[in-house]
Amino acid sequence: MSMSTEQQDAVTGRTEEEAAGAGTVVARAARSVAALMPRWVEWKPALRSPRADLTAGLVVALVALPLALGFGISSGLGAAAGLATAVVAGAVAAVFGGSRFQVSGPTGAMTVVLVPIFHEHGASGVLAVGLVAGVVLVVLAFAGIGRAVRFMPAPVIEGFTAGIAVVIALQQVPAALGIAHAEGEKVWQSAFDAARQFVDQPSLLPTAVAVLVAAAILIGGRYLPKLPFSLVAVVVATVVAQLFHLDVTRIGSIPSGFSAPSLGFLDLGELTSLLAPALAVAALAALESLLSATAADSMSVGTRHDPDRELFGQGLANIAAPLFGGVPATGAIARTAVNVRSGARSRLSALTHAVILAGIVYLASPLVAQIPLAALAGVLLATTVRMVETASIVAITRASRADAIVMTVTFLVTVALDLVTAVAIGVGFAAVLALRAVAKSARIEQVPLDEEGDHAAEEHELLREHIVAYRIDGALFFAAAHRFLLELADVTDVKVVILRMSRVTAIDATGALVLKDAITKLEHRHITVLISGAKPEHLRPLSALGVFTTKDSEERHVFATTPRAIAYARMLVLPEHRYAQATAGSEGKGPGGTEALPGE
Repeated sequence: MSMSTEQQDAVTGRTEEEAAGAGTVVARAARSVAALMPRWVEWKPALRSPRADLTAGLVVALVALPLALGFGISSGLGAAAGLATAVVAGAVAAVFGGSRFQVSGPTGAMTVVLVPIFHEHGASGVLAVGLVAGVVLVVLAFAGIGRAVRFMPAPVIEGFTAGIAVVIALQQVPAALGIAHAEGEKVWQSAFDAARQFVDQPSLLPTAVAVLVAAAILIGGRYLPKLPFSLVAVVVATVVAQLFHLDVTRIGSIPSGFSAPSLGFLDLGELTSLLAPALAVAALAALESLLSATAADSMSVGTRHDPDRELFGQGLANIAAPLFGGVPATGAIARTAVNVRSGARSRLSALTHAVILAGIVYLASPLVAQIPLAALAGVLLATTVRMVETASIVAITRASRADAIVMTVTFLVTVALDLVTAVAIGVGFAAVLALRAVAKSARIEQVPLDEEGDHAAEEHELLREHIVAYRIDGALFFAAAHRFLLELADVTDVKVVILRMSRVTAIDATGALVLKDAITKLEHRHITVLISGAKPEHLRPLSALGVFTTKDSEERHVFATTPRAIAYARMLVLPEHRYAQATAGSEGKGPGGTEALPGE
């Protein structure tokens, strides 16, 4: 069967349109991928003048070494896992991340989430969770989710930051007290059990080491902030422990290198049970990394990170780290701050920090193995003290009662449960309190008719007796509508009610239905309702939900301006011989006279 020329042209046209559409999709995908890739221009300044970045990278590496060891041990996978994460994830995120100052690696917040995963699924489960979380982060980057962090309320941020600090401190209690095995699913439970064991069999030496190391870091950092006191304190504690043969628990042997990349930890049969923990890890990695990058922007001049590219870099970092035995990583706020304050100018500093840590692993692993666990506990305890911004907490507490509640709830849930749950609950509380504030600001009030002219006094009196105008201010939505709109049902002794809606800021379905119900109740009492000033964007939901239509499918009276509504109301209540005067200036708008230009 042959086709006509018109049919052939139609088929050809559709084919060309489909090809053009497919080409557009491919081009859009290619642009998305290109936007997330590293750019040569980002490395030019570093290669021309690398000294500042190399120096900053060295300082950050010295600070990161004890932290990587401590967080690796706290996660349950050991010091080698912490070092592998700092090196592999740190290097990958430095190249592909969206911030030129971000330093990535194992963090205390991530450790809080990983501990229960380790207890339930073991080391292989932690590695698999990190890999899946990395894939999720890459997907989030392509979906453009990175920009959502700007909507995070400040009280939630302060609450979980303080909560993380307390959780990290509680994690260090067993090591600081010299307790090898403390029981408890939650960190506060294991800390309590360690304290109980310490009371039964006290050993003051580990506690003294932890306290002295923490004090040296805090005091030394206050007066000489540019010196890496965390490393100095750990070195001194290790040397003293060796010279005097102190009976303190050490890190123990760690590999003098990294294992070959492998997927041996991945069990496809367990992926379903690991999906929920992986999503929690991905959420935390995204949140902490974006907050850290934002903090780096605020500490530097003329810089701004790319949030989606940052998620992409963190995703690749978390895909790569488990292959080498590393735990999930995030952007590290403390190390990033050290990087900026050390004079870093580009992402070369973060890459340098990873390279130096790799050199330490290959050249100094026997020395690292002799570090006392109590000394690392002291480093992390000092870190928790620095994490808490007392001034910010006090300021938010004084700002409003609602902000104080959100911050307190987020803090308590972080300590009692976990960070992801805390953020979800904190944001939920903030949203509820924000809705409550918006609902309280919405109101309806009776207003004068604003009638002016040469009308007789008895005519004004007649209008006041039979016409009443109400102005609705604020958002007309589910949290506010019932509170004040049903007050209209109590209106009596009038013939006409004018609803002035020009100051309504938003309308949802609930608000529209409650408004319709109030109007219907008035009409049952033979009170005519006129609507004026509804904005164009509000006309569609009001019309769709039947606010402008009675149960008999008749159109209600809708006017673009209040003066026209008043003129029509006067026509209804004034004697017949005044109709002509009343309708003057109404421009013939009667029932159903909705206009496109609202106003008052």
